[in-house]
Amino acid sequence: MQLFDSVTFGPSGLDRVAHLRTAEVIAEACNGERKAHAICLWRGKPLMSGEDARRLVRIPTDHPVFEGNASPIVLGQEDDGLCLAFDLSGWTPDQDVDQSFVDLSEQQHPALPADQVFADLRANMTRLNARDAELASTAKALFEWHRSHRFCAVCGHKSEMSQAGWQRTCPSCGAPHFPRTDPVVIMLITKGDSVLIGRSPGWPEGMYSLLAGFVEPGETPEAAVRREVFEEAGVSVGRVDYLGSQPWAFPNSLMMGFRGEALGTDLNIDPNEIEDAIWVPRDEMMQALAGEHAFLKPARKGAIAEFILRHWVADRLER
Repeated sequence: MQLFDSVTFGPSGLDRVAHLRTAEVIAEACNGERKAHAICLWRGKPLMSGEDARRLVRIPTDHPVFEGNASPIVLGQEDDGLCLAFDLSGWTPDQDVDQSFVDLSEQQHPALPADQVFADLRANMTRLNARDAELASTAKALFEWHRSHRFCAVCGHKSEMSQAGWQRTCPSCGAPHFPRTDPVVIMLITKGDSVLIGRSPGWPEGMYSLLAGFVEPGETPEAAVRREVFEEAGVSVGRVDYLGSQPWAFPNSLMMGFRGEALGTDLNIDPNEIEDAIWVPRDEMMQALAGEHAFLKPARKGAIAEFILRHWVADRLER
């Protein structure tokens, strides 16, 4: 659905130049033989500038801040050169990290200007333009994959980054390993003019969202929609239609949006799956999205759940 081209982290027209994912190209980009620039992340937080509107900072590939960080990732080709990504997670800042539900803390590196800070991507995703959001989420997902998949799944030997960050290769048995993306279904389940939403334990008071769950091996996404809704809320689902998708680098999912028609409204909640589920009429969901509901908090802006709900209340979702 073309509507989903505007979803946060959606396509920005980035040329990912798979043919340039080589060690030679990285060397050329870092020694000035190829026009290039770099973005950098610290523990998953991209370097940004600006306040109301955030901008992903691009800096020269030979900047002193990158010394000792020899394994950048090739992200793609921009109009003004190749874009690499560096991980500066080895640096220890003076500033603390916010451990609450949303990390609002910012870390400033002494080798960089004071107005450039490492800031949480989820807290700033709607303040970035489409290109910056795609670059940041791609780099975050790849660095997280490298961090959590350091050893060969075949023989257990420590693997090495290859293909300019888009692969890991085992030096012992030669097995290649590729970035993991977990398929997740997230569904707008409706009955008449009401929508089914739920909440997980530990969420802030009043926070609800669309039901969601991972697709299992050997399962179609449509079957996963029906299974997850019945497992979590005890609701049987009939017709299921695909809406659109969103890359979600928290840590490495592809959120696939669907709408489904409930065959009933009786709820049988599994407390091992979710804490609560409720049916909400369209007019009340409109109030919640506007921040005017008695107890429901607005859905998180930038997430596909908010995108789907916002277009549902406006009756802009196509079949």
